[in-house]
Amino acid sequence: MKTMTEWTPFKDFEDFFANMRWPRNDTAMQLMTRADWSPSVDISETDSEFLIKVEVPEVKKEDLHVQVDNGMLNISGERHHEMEDQKLHRTERFFGRFERSFKLPENVREDAIHADQKDGMLYVHLGKTEIEKTPRKLEIKVS
Repeated sequence: MKTMTEWTPFKDFEDFFANMRWPRNDTAMQLMTRADWSPSVDISETDSEFLIKVEVPEVKKEDLHVQVDNGMLNISGERHHEMEDQKLHRTERFFGRFERSFKLPENVREDAIHADQKDGMLYVHLGKTEIEKTPRKLEIKVS
């Protein structure tokens, strides 16, 4: 008779990674942790603006760039991995360059966009404007 064991969904993944042969030298480990990454983003809307919140912990202000170009909002930056004289046992965070781009809605005023950074978050405020909705008469063609 078989004994029943409790199923843990992530145990297989943990076993898989525990048995992998990871590089042992610092250079290989540094290359593994410098992979490109993409910060998480939340986008919300009020009557007066859109708000884009970007998670950028440990990214310095001088390493963040927000640019508006031809109806696109581009957010880029870099999180540096400072290799100190430490023996790493585990690292799950990503380091290196990132870039996120968003098409601006028609009702965003490009001159009313501003950004600020606080507590590891980048807040990009996109001021809204009213879109004039003028009725347009269409010509009916007969085929």
